[in-house]
Amino acid sequence: MRPIPRSPRIHPVQARRDSPAPVALAAPSSGSGATEIPAAPGSKVAGAVDAAAEVVAATAEVAAEVQAGLGRLARLLALDERLLVGATRWHAPSRTRLARLLTRAGDASSWTAACVALLAAGLLWGAPFLDLGLRVTAATLLATALSQSLKRTLNRRRPDSRIPGFEALAENPDRFSFPSGHTTAAVAVAVALAGAPLGLAPAAALLAIGIGLSRVYLGAHYPLDVAAGAVLGCAAGGLARLLAALAP
Repeated sequence: MRPIPRSPRIHPVQARRDSPAPVALAAPSSGSGATEIPAAPGSKVAGAVDAAAEVVAATAEVAAEVQAGLGRLARLLALDERLLVGATRWHAPSRTRLARLLTRAGDASSWTAACVALLAAGLLWGAPFLDLGLRVTAATLLATALSQSLKRTLNRRRPDSRIPGFEALAENPDRFSFPSGHTTAAVAVAVALAGAPLGLAPAAALLAIGIGLSRVYLGAHYPLDVAAGAVLGCAAGGLARLLAALAP
């Protein structure tokens, strides 16, 4: 009798004990062997959870930093208000008259008159006055453009509309407070006239200081507004000197 042939045994594909990956399926291929289809590792879910946790932690950290920054800003603005209110103790009739004169000297009409006078003197007496006229004109124009752009972007209210019961001693040209336009223009002109003859440089510097102090004394601006205007004025004045030097 012929022996009955035994059917071949089919062995399942087993995972290696030393591999952490899940069991893979074996699929027949057109060749002699089998093709393994890897299963999706379970660690992907854990990785996604870890990534989400990191995002949440980073967001919480940023929020805490923003909150701390807002707290510091609030304390700075509160100190700004206290300094302004404290300046009212220096009010006296003679000081008020002087402060108003200084503020008028820093008005746009005053700077326009100074620009016209210097440019006219340059046409009559030559290059030195014309150079000064170009410096002052460029400084006032740049200072006005920069300060007004920031004012209408930041929209900080004037002290008399922000502090209950506070009254300013001068009329406000607009309702925006930060930065001080008068201070920006005055400092820009002082920087533009640095090194100028006829004692114009020290006179312009003293005038800029007086104008800045007058804005706080009259209650038109906070001290921080004046400080920011001084920094902005330095930039405008330096740029004005550069533009005047490039002029033919």
